[in-house]
Amino acid sequence: MEGNHKGVDDVMLQFQHKVCNDDGQGLFIWSSPQGGCQIDIGKRIFCNRSLNMKNIVAVGFDMDYTLAQYMPETFESLAYEGTIRKLVYDLGYHPELLDWTFNWKYMVRGLVLDKKRGNILKMDRHKYVKVAYHGFREMSKEDKVGTYGNTLTRDSFDEPDYALIDTLFSLAEAYLFAQLVDFRDKYPSKVPDGADYSRMYKDVRAAVDLCHRDGTLKQMVAKDPKKYINDDTSIVPMLKMLRDSGRSTFLVTNSLWDYTNIVMNFLCGWKMDGSTSNFDWLQYFDVVITGSAKPGFFHDDNRANLFEVEPESGMLLNTDNGTPMPQVGSTSPRFPLKGLKNTCRVFQGGSVGHLHKLLSIESSSQVLYVGDHIYGDILRSKKVLGWRTMLVVPELEREVKLLWELRDTRKQLRLLRNERDLIEDNIHHLKWSLKFEGVQPNEKQMLATELSQLESQREKVRLRHQLSQRECHQKFHKVWGQLMKTGYQNSRFAHQVERFACLYTSQVSNLSLYSPDKYYRPSEDFMPHEFDILGM
Repeated sequence: MEGNHKGVDDVMLQFQHKVCNDDGQGLFIWSSPQGGCQIDIGKRIFCNRSLNMKNIVAVGFDMDYTLAQYMPETFESLAYEGTIRKLVYDLGYHPELLDWTFNWKYMVRGLVLDKKRGNILKMDRHKYVKVAYHGFREMSKEDKVGTYGNTLTRDSFDEPDYALIDTLFSLAEAYLFAQLVDFRDKYPSKVPDGADYSRMYKDVRAAVDLCHRDGTLKQMVAKDPKKYINDDTSIVPMLKMLRDSGRSTFLVTNSLWDYTNIVMNFLCGWKMDGSTSNFDWLQYFDVVITGSAKPGFFHDDNRANLFEVEPESGMLLNTDNGTPMPQVGSTSPRFPLKGLKNTCRVFQGGSVGHLHKLLSIESSSQVLYVGDHIYGDILRSKKVLGWRTMLVVPELEREVKLLWELRDTRKQLRLLRNERDLIEDNIHHLKWSLKFEGVQPNEKQMLATELSQLESQREKVRLRHQLSQRECHQKFHKVWGQLMKTGYQNSRFAHQVERFACLYTSQVSNLSLYSPDKYYRPSEDFMPHEFDILGM
C-alpha cells in the first residue's frame, strides 16, 4: 500500500509535467478527458484583479480582432492599400504613393502620434517619452528632451494634438503617417497645398473611414475569409463549454449583420456556398447585437433604437426595447427566427440597458466582456459599467516566450545596473572628500588617481549596460523594444492594461483551457522597498 501511495508533491509534480500537447490536433480544452494539464506560457490568462468565474452569469465577446483574429500580413496590407488609393484618387495626393509598400511588422500598439510635429513616440507609464522618431528617423536625445522634456507644464499626450495607436487596425495608418512625414520633408511640393503634418494625419483618417464606408475591406474578406482570418478551432468548444456551465453568452460587434454572419460562419466551421446562408452558429449565443456603435453602446443613457434583425433577409424589425411589436399594417408581431434551430435573437443598435434586460442581468459585475480595444471595449465597459473585462493581446504570446528565454539576460542587466549605482556612489564620496576634507597633497593625489580609475570603470560599465539593454530590447522589436516595457518602467500600454483589464491573454480561445468556474487571482503587488528585502 505504502509503495503505491503518492504524496501531494508527487501528484503536483506529475501534474506540472503533464503539458497540454496538441500533437497537431489542437489544444485540449479543459472539459475534455485530456484537459486540466499545465498550460503553455504563451496561452495563459494573466490576472490583474481577482475574478471568481462562479459569480459570472454572462460572458460576452467582441468579434473583430477578438473572436476573429485577422492576419496582419494580409488584412493590414489590404487596409493599407485601400487607404493609399483613397488618398490618391479621392483626396488628391501624388500618384507616387501607389508605389509604396507596407511593412506590417514595423509599428506596434501603445505608440503615440504627435500630429503637429510628425513624431511617433513610445512612453512609459508616467508619460515620459523614452523612444521618439520623426517619420522613420530616430530623434537624438537632445531633440527628444528639448521637445518633450523641457516644458513648464507636463503634456497630457491626448487628443486632439496626439493620436493613440491602441488597436491592431491602427498600425497601418500609423505606418502610412510616418511615410507621409518623410515624403513631405523630402518633397514638400508633392503634397497637397497647405498640408502640414496634422492635415496629413486627418487625411489618412478620412481615407480609412472611406474604406470602411464603401465596404471595400469587408467585401474582400467576405470573398475569402481564410486568406484574412486565422481559423481557430478552439472557439466552438470554448463557447460550448461556457454554455454547458450554465452561463449566457452574447456577441456585441460594430460590424453589421451580413458581415458578422459570414465571419462567424467561418469561425464556427460552416462554410457558406454563396447562395445558402447558415445560421447554425447562433446556437452558441443567447443574444447577438450588430451595429452596436461602441463605445457609445456602453453608456446607459444612450437612447439608440434597438431593431431586431431577420437573419434570412437582413430586414430590421421594430421592437419595444427588445420586445417584438407589430410592424406597420400588421396586428401581430413578426418573429424573425421562426423555424430556425436556436433560441438566439439578433439585433442591431440599442444600448447596454437593452442588453441587460434581454439577458436578465441584475448586477453589472455578473458580466465578463472580452475584447481587443483598450478604449472601445475595455475602458468603457469597465469604468462606466463595472463589467469584468478580459483584454485580448495577440502580441503577448511571443512576448512572454521571449521573456522566458531571456530571463538570465534580465538578471544580468539588473546586476549591471546595481554595479553602476555602487561605482557612482563611490565617485560621489571621493569627490566630496577631495572638495571638503583637509587631506594631505600626497593623499589628494592618490584619491584623484582612484577617482580617475572609478570614472573610467563607470564609463565601461555604463556602455556595457546600455549595449546589453539595447540588445535585449531589440530581441522583442528592432525599433520599439518590449511591448509592455519602456526601459525599466512599464510602458503606457502596459499601464492601461493593468488599470482597465481584469484579465488579459493572447487569444480569446485560451478561456477553453481553464475551468469555467476558475477563481482567477492576481500575483502579489510589490513596492520598490520590498524587492531587496524579499530577494526579488
